[in-house]
Amino acid sequence: MNKYIDLIEQTFDFPTKEFNVENNELYFNGVNLMEIIATYGTPLKLTYLPKISESIQNAKSYFGNAMKSHDYKGSYTYCYCTKSSHFSFVLDEALKNDIHIETSSTFDIPLVRNLFEKGKITKQTHIVCNGFKRDLYKQYITELLNDGFENCVPILDNLTEIDYYLEHVKVPFKVGIRIAADEEPKFGFYTSRLGVRYNDIISLYEEKIKNNPNVSLKMLHFFINSGIRDTAYYWSELTRFIQKYVDLKKISPSLDTMDIGGGWPIKTNVFFDYDYQYMADQIIKNIKWMCAKNNTVEPNIFTEFGSYTVGESGAVLYSVLNEKLQNDKELWYMIDGSFITQLPDSWGLNQKYVMLAVNNWDEEYHNISLGGLTCDSMDYYNSEAHQFNIYLPKIEEKKKQYIGFFHTGAYQESLGGYGGIQHCLIPAPKHVIIDRDADGNISHWLFAPEQTSGSMLKILGY
Repeated sequence: MNKYIDLIEQTFDFPTKEFNVENNELYFNGVNLMEIIATYGTPLKLTYLPKISESIQNAKSYFGNAMKSHDYKGSYTYCYCTKSSHFSFVLDEALKNDIHIETSSTFDIPLVRNLFEKGKITKQTHIVCNGFKRDLYKQYITELLNDGFENCVPILDNLTEIDYYLEHVKVPFKVGIRIAADEEPKFGFYTSRLGVRYNDIISLYEEKIKNNPNVSLKMLHFFINSGIRDTAYYWSELTRFIQKYVDLKKISPSLDTMDIGGGWPIKTNVFFDYDYQYMADQIIKNIKWMCAKNNTVEPNIFTEFGSYTVGESGAVLYSVLNEKLQNDKELWYMIDGSFITQLPDSWGLNQKYVMLAVNNWDEEYHNISLGGLTCDSMDYYNSEAHQFNIYLPKIEEKKKQYIGFFHTGAYQESLGGYGGIQHCLIPAPKHVIIDRDADGNISHWLFAPEQTSGSMLKILGY
């Protein structure tokens, strides 16, 4: 008999650091998922908090090693992109690791205020304010600056944004400038809609910053949609960015920081060969080399990691409700949730996730497609949405089958509209938090129950 466990062990280098099987049940970071399901039922989302700290500490080590190896004189600062997941338990865990914050929109700033009031951050915490800013966002940033948040740095996204701060900020303050990088050749546009054109950066500095005693240029900011990957496109854009930094540094003595953005990938399948240490080494090596070539002091380095910080901490667990054979060969497992509402990136972007059976690893397997509960024809997950064909254990009578999607911790709640109205009124699932103490003991608790029909009807005006 060809067992599911044999398939996985023959196909992947399994078990892994994160996944192992005991008594035909899957463990995720040492957590018995069947025990979690027995306690809370399905569908459920879970967050394994220690993974957040582990990811942050790993990144700090990678860049620390690279700077030591290349005798790099600048410092490294880790920022968390709040937009990846705004939940309090995520920020609470992340901020245990001496990190700083990157914001993207207006109501990130009240979140920052709340963290300050609770003693989670201080007025010395770096707050990198990104995004195209409406007046209320600029007002909130101004209020932070006037209230003494000395390391709050608005990143100028256009030529006129600074005018608001020059009029309303009453204390000396620092700004950054985001560069509008070229998009990948396959993208629909040549240049990012965000940031200031390369040709406009020097004139922006000279006309509005250079001779104004109240403002200084602190940071040059870089981000590309493809993320930090070992491609000719990435290295070409990074080199172009570094060159602009050294050119600007010649006329702006206060400029001392280079923000290289985010985009470290996370594991979306059991195969994963991305070398984080190599990429950190190459980034630091390139920056140091170009600065030396241009007789420029090496800048401090900021990164803004969002998905990398929180993505691998998340999982979604489902029950298989039934199987349906729709013709001679299309076999469906219907789940007790929806991909459209609960894993929107899986259908909106064809995002791939690690998908594994939670139990019955000793059963035979077969090729299936997964169907969600909504009436939408796109509510599915199969080999076209997944990297490989989907194989799961055959459903045996009186044996419930559970499955898990892993590394789902970034963006899915916010994109799916957490706690709001979902397609076909599919409720938001319960959310469970899992932690581990210093002695290795696991604890878990319910952060939010499944959304009720009453809460949805109230939103709809009934």
